[in-house]
Amino acid sequence: MGYRIAVVGATGNVGREILNILAERQFPADEVAAVASPRSTGDVIDFGDSGEELRVKNIEHFDFAGYDIALFAAGSKVSKTYAPIAAAAGCTVIDNSSLYRMDPDVPLIVPEVNAHAIAGYAKKNIIANPNCSTAQLVVALKPLHDAARIKRVVVATYQSVSGSGKAGMDELFEQSRNIFVGDTNEPSHYTKQIAFNVIPHIDVFLDDGSTKEEWKMVVETKKILDPKIKVTATCVRVPVFVGHSEAVNIEFEDEISAAQAQKILRESPGVMLVDKREDGGYVTPVECVGDYATFVSRVREDPTVENGLSLWVVSDNLRKGAALNAVQIAELLGRKHLKKAA
Repeated sequence: MGYRIAVVGATGNVGREILNILAERQFPADEVAAVASPRSTGDVIDFGDSGEELRVKNIEHFDFAGYDIALFAAGSKVSKTYAPIAAAAGCTVIDNSSLYRMDPDVPLIVPEVNAHAIAGYAKKNIIANPNCSTAQLVVALKPLHDAARIKRVVVATYQSVSGSGKAGMDELFEQSRNIFVGDTNEPSHYTKQIAFNVIPHIDVFLDDGSTKEEWKMVVETKKILDPKIKVTATCVRVPVFVGHSEAVNIEFEDEISAAQAQKILRESPGVMLVDKREDGGYVTPVECVGDYATFVSRVREDPTVENGLSLWVVSDNLRKGAALNAVQIAELLGRKHLKKAA
């Protein structure tokens, strides 16, 4: 007997990807409900490659009672209103928004990193999914932290426009086209031109000069991995449609060589090491699209600090950064905590 699953925000980028991954991984579901805003009610969307279609249900009238898991991918405003309703109805919520991530009564989970922490979900019947850039970072950091204890991380991100939704992807496409044909090119979704440019600004600015995206990476990494780790981040939007990249510099308490790190990463869950010191011997965002793995390349020792390493980390942000991680949490929840047999 399988589970009854609701995907909230099913018509968005991440919601559609969740549906794809549920189908790809053959999640044991007897029923999958596609739920979205009133404007999408009645629309028909695909569920996997089998030709099965789902008719979208209205979130305002949807009854979560009897559903086992709700995967929310509709933003903080929707989660604030409907996640507590779903949780109170006995439906465990896995939320992709930032709303509950730092709630001490809500576990923030990356299954390869802190699966044990999922047991805390019972306090509110809600589990938080981390920021897309945090998810891939901690997958790469976890095995190295276990081996040599990380003291400090400095990360610069190169985040694709899909991380800000369909509007960001549309703006990159339209601006690129306009530049080639000589049309006007004023930004509307972003603060500056994104086509053929990079923007060192994601989310709102905070009083200390950092952005909220940078703050999220700091506090989420600490909550998921280890509160003692010092983290500083610079988050940059780049003209790439899908796939986040990160340049990561790590300082360890114990000695660790690049060769040791490569061996550890090669055997680590969720990591794919592609690290040849030759032309093309690394992974770029274009190559990671559609893949489940977090790719690590350019592993090398940093001679400027004691016990330092530098890495290049790439992942499909719509998959591991959001949809895949949410489905993996649902799989973990089903194996370890929900009573119903798959």
